[in-house]
Amino acid sequence: MTEDAAQPSQLLSQPLTLPCGAVVQNRIVKSAMSEGLADADGHVTPQLTTLYARWGAGGAGMLITGNVMVDRAHREGAGNIVIDGPQDDAAMAALHDLAAAGRSHGALMLMQLNHAGRQVPRILNPAPKSASDVGLDMGKRFAKPSPMTGDEVEDVIARFVAAARIAQQAGFDGVQVHAAHGYLVSQFLSPLTNRRSDQWGGSLADRARLLLELIRRTRTACGTRFIVGVKLNATDFQRGGFSEDDSVQVAAWLEGAGADFIEVSGGNYEQPRMMNIDRLDPSATRLDSARAREAYFMDFAPRLRRATALPIMVTGGFRSATGMARARVDGVDLIGMARPLVLTPEAPAGLLAGTLDRMESRDGRLSLGPGWLGPNSPLALLRDLNAAGTMAWYQQQIARLSDGQDPDTALPVWRALRAFAKTEKTAAARII
Repeated sequence: MTEDAAQPSQLLSQPLTLPCGAVVQNRIVKSAMSEGLADADGHVTPQLTTLYARWGAGGAGMLITGNVMVDRAHREGAGNIVIDGPQDDAAMAALHDLAAAGRSHGALMLMQLNHAGRQVPRILNPAPKSASDVGLDMGKRFAKPSPMTGDEVEDVIARFVAAARIAQQAGFDGVQVHAAHGYLVSQFLSPLTNRRSDQWGGSLADRARLLLELIRRTRTACGTRFIVGVKLNATDFQRGGFSEDDSVQVAAWLEGAGADFIEVSGGNYEQPRMMNIDRLDPSATRLDSARAREAYFMDFAPRLRRATALPIMVTGGFRSATGMARARVDGVDLIGMARPLVLTPEAPAGLLAGTLDRMESRDGRLSLGPGWLGPNSPLALLRDLNAAGTMAWYQQQIARLSDGQDPDTALPVWRALRAFAKTEKTAAARII
């Protein structure tokens, strides 16, 4: 039977052998979401283990954790796991329990490694580091960064590699380097945020040097049987920033550097297209073809496929088995899902069995006010609050899963936003 004639469940059930030799048992991947459940020292908690046991039992072929930060001074959020040095016996045991929970039903378990750079909240770090001294255009929530020295860049590389080795020792099947969404590696890739004139800036090859060195050195340190994935922006959606042409070239270089797969995403904190911002702002529409195919970044996938033989993973927007099957036929190797697996953790099993046709989504119904507001609206703040409220709502659902409960779909957005803000403030106070 050809792929065109195959049923969605058949296309999704096919195993995939990655370049390193690891076999993903099916094509569904739980993509990274920031859980915010680590303790004040950045260590794994029993809640995280419970959460990944639930997702591991759901049937996905691979699970990718949320941000694990390689520098506690540059966290994405107060509740991130942090690995920025040797782990004591208790911390290693907790990491091992987390890996084992995710792998307990046959899924591969990957740790996402990240460094926030200039996107660390000011409350956590008023003196961040980045590629250059370009601040975020987002008010006072984030401080202006100072440029890293050459030695500091080398230190960051060493931190990523060391964290990958610890992940391997704890039983994880691999890591994913976060090079998207405007975090540090993405800051080096973009000419808007990387204005360096040394070997780490200037041409695309030099701006990509940090990422490529991370991959090469991680591969060398962890060996050939360890998965090394990359989350890469298709584009930053900013004039003069990291472009689709840049992304295609970097993808080709990643294949030579030893990467195992590329997850396609896009945007950053200033242009958060990875969060489906077009529902909040009609000036940020995506192509009708992408809407019809569900996935936000599906239109970029064919360009990437022509540039590299690496497996391609597309995340964001998938809701129906038919849409996922269409993506597979069009050359997407792995189907990434995040928020749908918060509401229905067992969805992969249903998709693979052919008993689930469409997953529940609440994104379009989570609002503190109008569903969208124009960019020049005096109420534009409400647009941003709607986006924050949606994120907070899902994080509260993740917290419920981590406590062994089911999601509470009746939770009001305002209550979720208030609870999340309180949790973040409390967590921040513990670590500063």
